[in-house]
Amino acid sequence: MAIKLNSNYLGDFVSAEELSKIKEEVVAAHNTLKSRSGEGSDFLGWETLPTDYDKEEFARIKVAAEKIKKSCDVFIVVGIGGSYLGARAAIEFVKSPLYNNLKKDTPDIYFAGNTISSSAIKELLSICEGRDVCINVISKSGTTTEPAVAFRILRELLEKKYGVEGSKDRIFITTDRERGTLKAFADERGYETFVVPDDVGGRYSVLTAVGLLPIAVAGIDIDAMMQGALDASNKFTDPDIDNNDCYKYAALRNLLYRKGRGIEILVGYEPSLLLFNEWWKQLYGESEGKDNKGIYPSSVIFSTDLHSLGQYIQEGTRNIFETVISVKDSGCEVIIPEDAANVDGLNFLSGSTLDKVNHTAMCATLLAHNDGGVPNIVLELDDFSAYSFGFAVYFFELACAISGYTLGVNPFNQPGVEAYKKNMFALLGKPGYEDMGEALRARIK
Repeated sequence: MAIKLNSNYLGDFVSAEELSKIKEEVVAAHNTLKSRSGEGSDFLGWETLPTDYDKEEFARIKVAAEKIKKSCDVFIVVGIGGSYLGARAAIEFVKSPLYNNLKKDTPDIYFAGNTISSSAIKELLSICEGRDVCINVISKSGTTTEPAVAFRILRELLEKKYGVEGSKDRIFITTDRERGTLKAFADERGYETFVVPDDVGGRYSVLTAVGLLPIAVAGIDIDAMMQGALDASNKFTDPDIDNNDCYKYAALRNLLYRKGRGIEILVGYEPSLLLFNEWWKQLYGESEGKDNKGIYPSSVIFSTDLHSLGQYIQEGTRNIFETVISVKDSGCEVIIPEDAANVDGLNFLSGSTLDKVNHTAMCATLLAHNDGGVPNIVLELDDFSAYSFGFAVYFFELACAISGYTLGVNPFNQPGVEAYKKNMFALLGKPGYEDMGEALRARIK
């Protein structure tokens, strides 16, 4: 099993009696999910994705990835939120946060359309100078401001460099199967298209073409990734939390929330988990943060952040709990050398591996934070393979659905996200928003 839950660092924060009492709620959430009778049931395509994914499109993704590898030095993924976080998380998880600096036979991969920063896009254009470029635009509608603006700018770059006809073989679109302005534009121009499934929300979409094309371009085994997700889907079927670590995680989160622990910190001890944590934050924040409810998702990378946030976690307000991802096998071994002068006083570590020291730092921190009154859930992950990534993605998606239904919210909508978009359209003068824009401008101080 790629993930195992260790509850030994929860101390007295959650009792066996409390776990027993929440079992019925978790079973009810399970039944709601499986019967597709709850709110958001039209967005449950992710649940059966490991078996029901489009095999023909999956094959086309592999072919397109090989074409991209051969035709460009720089591959730019244009998207925001769930349209890029999962792919970036996978690349950093399986390959490295320094992927673009590694010696490799795959293109450098950059991400655009997740900000409206002029300096960020200018720097990216500079990186593209003198290099062959392909882009993958990911947007259900094609009208989301951030990726749409980036696509305009990057399309202009490609058309100036390769011509309109030449650029069509370098632009790949992931969008709605039939509808939307981006789909219509892609068909008109002759771009190859892939599908954002109607029944899979953006934050649950990493194992669709949304994530799989960029992941495959990075040279990651997407077959192994889907196998990991399939094994997770088969593993976590028993609604009894005593036999299901995924559901137990969902139950523990809800119990801690009811005890005033309204902030969850996802902890990693490897930089490779930084973007995975970012993906997780969107998944849980957008799924549970509604109806004035929800656990606030935060994240850290230790031991780095112990030197900035450690004091607060140790002795600050007791409204937090931590979920620690402990990776058994980092995939490499570095031995600490002997220093004849012993200027740092660390010769007692000579001959030890950095992994051993890192694991010891984790154990020391777990004990210290427990003593400081912070509950800790530990999720033990096998390694940084594509298989483990797929397994972990499905684990967290399923736990999120069960946790959301147990909390009493719809885990699959995000009505609050539209508020800033409407305000921005109005303030920028989009046709049809004139009256709203005038009222909003009067409120700006």
